[in-house]
Amino acid sequence: MMEPASFDTEESFDVDDASCLSQQNPGNNSPAKRQNKEIKETKITINCVTFPLPSVTPDQPEQQLLKPNEWSYCDYFWTDKKDPQGTPSVGGFEVLLQKQLKGKQMQKEMAEFVRERIKIEDEYCKNLSKLSQSPLAAQEEGTLGEAWAQLKRSCHDEAEVHLKFSNKLQCEVEKPLLTFRDNFKKELKKYDHHIIDLRKQLASRYAGVEKARKALADRQKDLEVKTQQLDIKHMNKHEEDIKKARRKSTQAGDDLMHNVDLYNRAQSKWFEEMVTTSLELERLEVERVEMIRQNLRQYTTLRHETDMFNQSTVEPVDQLLQNVDPAKDRELWVQEHKTGELRPVDMDI
Repeated sequence: MMEPASFDTEESFDVDDASCLSQQNPGNNSPAKRQNKEIKETKITINCVTFPLPSVTPDQPEQQLLKPNEWSYCDYFWTDKKDPQGTPSVGGFEVLLQKQLKGKQMQKEMAEFVRERIKIEDEYCKNLSKLSQSPLAAQEEGTLGEAWAQLKRSCHDEAEVHLKFSNKLQCEVEKPLLTFRDNFKKELKKYDHHIIDLRKQLASRYAGVEKARKALADRQKDLEVKTQQLDIKHMNKHEEDIKKARRKSTQAGDDLMHNVDLYNRAQSKWFEEMVTTSLELERLEVERVEMIRQNLRQYTTLRHETDMFNQSTVEPVDQLLQNVDPAKDRELWVQEHKTGELRPVDMDI
């Protein structure tokens, strides 16, 4: 993870630094420029956030992940993401927020899917119930007629099973999906606004550092010019100008140190809130996934129960079908509908 680094305040000047400037040419060998050169070799600022460059020497250790081997949000979303379309870059925290909002949308679409399944179950229940009242083949008789009547009753029983399944889907699966964190989007916006405010403060502090750095460079240059003039003309007026320039340079150095300190504090605050909030988003995502998993498991449980109850509705039909006896049916029918047992015989002459 590229943990944001702090600006090094040692590059700023104190009174002793300014005194040195009066004794030597503050050119490329000045402490400030040597320090700046060192910073440029070890740190880089991207969108107002300071990062360490990859180590180039064995004695400079690499940063360690905050949560190794966990692929935690707090380790992988520090830099801004460049948009391939050329639009302004997106902050790492914004990427995390979009992930959460997408998860919320997926959860809503899952609830819509369950709602469609409930509609299908309701329609199926209605049609089965209607079919069970059909007069078709109602005049079938005997053991086969009994089996047929039971089959029609099983349609009604199955309709009741699917009605219960539909009701349980609504109460135990769809409703929890819809109501889980109703204000989730509002909560995410609070996190977003907080991090954005801290990032704006960081940008403001960085602008202050750059302004102070430029002011120091200008004061250094002015002191350098006056010092060179002193080498040529040793006049009291020029000595007074050098003292004045030295005081301004010292003050500029102090201002830079102050602004760097403010920047580092702002970055530290942003860093801490990024870690805390990204871990919170990670926790919320785990809760969301676990909640959906439990609801989908409840769905499969209800399906298994429905299959079991459906099976129980056809078991009586199976039993009666096993008892269907064409011979018995013929006996019962003949006894009820026979027209006579005497058979024709030959006529006598």
